[in-house]
Amino acid sequence: MLLMNCIVPILLLSLFSPLGLAMLNLTFPNPHPNPEEVAQEVQRRVNASMSRRQMLQISEKDQSTCLTGNPIDDCWKCDPDWANNRQRLADCAIGFGQYALGGKNGEYYIVTDSSDDDAVNPKPGTLRYAVIQEEPLWIVFPSNMLIRLSQELIFNSFKTLDGRGANVHIVGGGCITLQYITNVIIHNIHIHHCVPSGNTNVRSSPTHYGYRTKSDGDGISIFGSKDIWIDHCSLSHCKDGLIDAVMGSTGITISNNYFSHHNEVMLLGHSDDYLPDSGMQVTIAFNHFGEELVQRMPRCRRGYIHVVNNDFTRWEMYAIGGSGNPTINSQANRYTAPADRNAKEVTKRVDTAEGGWKDWNWRSEGDILVNGAFFVASGEGLEVKYEKAYSVEPKSAAFIDLITMHAGVLGVGGRDNNLGMWSTGANGVGGGGTGEDSGYYYLDDYSGSSSPLLPPSTYGLFTIFIAMFCLISFHIMIALVSML
Repeated sequence: MLLMNCIVPILLLSLFSPLGLAMLNLTFPNPHPNPEEVAQEVQRRVNASMSRRQMLQISEKDQSTCLTGNPIDDCWKCDPDWANNRQRLADCAIGFGQYALGGKNGEYYIVTDSSDDDAVNPKPGTLRYAVIQEEPLWIVFPSNMLIRLSQELIFNSFKTLDGRGANVHIVGGGCITLQYITNVIIHNIHIHHCVPSGNTNVRSSPTHYGYRTKSDGDGISIFGSKDIWIDHCSLSHCKDGLIDAVMGSTGITISNNYFSHHNEVMLLGHSDDYLPDSGMQVTIAFNHFGEELVQRMPRCRRGYIHVVNNDFTRWEMYAIGGSGNPTINSQANRYTAPADRNAKEVTKRVDTAEGGWKDWNWRSEGDILVNGAFFVASGEGLEVKYEKAYSVEPKSAAFIDLITMHAGVLGVGGRDNNLGMWSTGANGVGGGGTGEDSGYYYLDDYSGSSSPLLPPSTYGLFTIFIAMFCLISFHIMIALVSML
């Protein structure tokens, strides 16, 4: 009885620690019912864009068509007035993150102050002030900007970070945290040299701030969130991952990015045993995985991962890894192996014997394998499940240079900084739009309380104290019984 009385309070204290609260988030995401259909649609759009480009080159005298064969870029870049029609971008996503609205229909917010001096009471005009607001916002930058974060930059739902027209760098503590939110677009931003921060209070909404434990130092951390699109960013030199998506996150597209100078590039999935990650669905398209990358491009646990039309130009250990039986659909990528003859394999089943992974669904279709690269497929008995995904032949791999030539931040060194025209907006210098909310969204787990959480050390001390008390009491009870 004494032992049971001790176990219960220890468990309760553990559950109410920040990690314990996270582990209670066992809400299963709502994945797309037919992921193969989404993969098929991506290839259909790529092939349609390539066909339009080829037809225009043949039929028109002017050979300077803006069409590239990249369906995302062709969607908005061909508009000569795109700077005054920025929210058109929200209609251009593909894959599982195609429903990310970002700040569409919201006001424009112009970042006029690059400082980040106060993570609890950010100044109007700063980026931190913008991303915590409750309403949809389309956030833009009037000039080149280096933002050194003091702590994690915690987003609220329905935000677009649009760096087009300026050279915007985000570095420092954190960096970007998307936790229990939905509908975020991050576009045309340099994100690098992100380091761990925390053990302090950070604001996550206008009405709430709370205690944050030490962060990992990810470039972008996606935690229990959905409908996320990361496009045309350049990411490198972070302490942990460049992009990590865990704890039931889903509906994600990672496209047109340039990754370089990093060890563990991308993690998708919290752990092999975390069942909600079975509903994770991620599209990785048109990215360039560049110099001095080691592994995890991505490293997957559970879920359905569509890797399409990417250029892998270097890795040191492997490109795509996984455990926990993820589905990996690799289509029309170019994999260029390193010189090391022991690192030619594209794939790696992490900490799993062949008998454990031979039925996993890992498929390669239309991939170009260079310099001895080889892809070890598995799941031969399940071809029927992939019939729809493969019904559109991924011919576009031959055009990988064209599709990925603008991966990363656009126009570095030669950018037109014209942002277009706005009326008065949310922070007094720009705006427009209706500010409508639409669609279901997650509630920020930290927004339900206005008081800061106790530091994790406090929880630890309480737990240790009770454990020691129970242990001493138990030994005294045993001694008394033995004396009878």
